[in-house]
Amino acid sequence: RQRPDVAVTPADLLAVAATGGAVTEAGVRLNVDVGLRYLESWLSGTGAAAIHNLMEDAATAEISRAQLWQWVHHGVALPSGEIVTAELVRGVIHDELAQRRRDLGDEAYEASRFDDARRVFEQVALADTFVDFLTTAAYELLD
Repeated sequence: RQRPDVAVTPADLLAVAATGGAVTEAGVRLNVDVGLRYLESWLSGTGAAAIHNLMEDAATAEISRAQLWQWVHHGVALPSGEIVTAELVRGVIHDELAQRRRDLGDEAYEASRFDDARRVFEQVALADTFVDFLTTAAYELLD
């Protein structure tokens, strides 16, 4: 349905600050968690994954890593004033994987694909240039 009463310019589409939202540490952590969990599932042969009681697929993981990439490359600040950097994201990745290990136990974690998921996720979320699609980098890791 068209809305002739609404006029949107390219500048409007780029005015992120006008949305009223904020990038938060919780948002960074959620994006990392969802991206890692989805990639681990995908590398294990499952195309969709139950994450936080939601059925997630590659599109959700794409959004998660794309937001992180943008936040890092545009120097977005958290409400605390801390800038979202590659180092910050790597620290969150470390924390989230440590939590997965605690949740699963050492044996199940070692049998998982989380280490591979980490490598792929860091590559696609923190690369200098935006990678076209997150699973492209993971195909070589499929069994």
